[in-house]
Amino acid sequence: MRFNKKVEEILNKQINAEFWSAYLYLSMSAYFQTKSLPGFANWMKVQYQEEMSHALKIFDYINSRGGTVKLEPIAKVQTEWKSVVDTFKDTYKHECEVTDMIHNCYEVAVKEKDHATANMLQWFIDEQVEEEENAQQILDQLELIGENGQGLFYLDKEMAARTFVDATKA
Repeated sequence: MRFNKKVEEILNKQINAEFWSAYLYLSMSAYFQTKSLPGFANWMKVQYQEEMSHALKIFDYINSRGGTVKLEPIAKVQTEWKSVVDTFKDTYKHECEVTDMIHNCYEVAVKEKDHATANMLQWFIDEQVEEEENAQQILDQLELIGENGQGLFYLDKEMAARTFVDATKA
């Protein structure tokens, strides 16, 4: 089985981007811990787990197609933010950037007539709609309550209930 090299290259870049995303969300989790917001820290830790599972889905896919996974160093991530709102502004912006990267992967697969990869990437396209929506909803809520202690306390409690479910295995 011969795997298309252009598709393999773009998917390897996406693996690195997914691992970087995981690292970013773990950094955000640590930031929220320092702000005594364990619910927000939990939400970001679940994001970290999701991004790791996304990277591994592509990792496993490349291997299943007879390709070669090429892991690259993970670039440094931000560790401090001005506020909870700014953190979620960055989260939403980042998810939009990931969507663009996934769309690019899809476009390369289609151009190269790699229908199997285009089909696999459809899962990621659908996932990114959900990722953007979730980040935007939390950002909207945060902008409504601002830095109000009671509102943050309530939202922090809500965020603590989130648990990781590996949707890549469904």
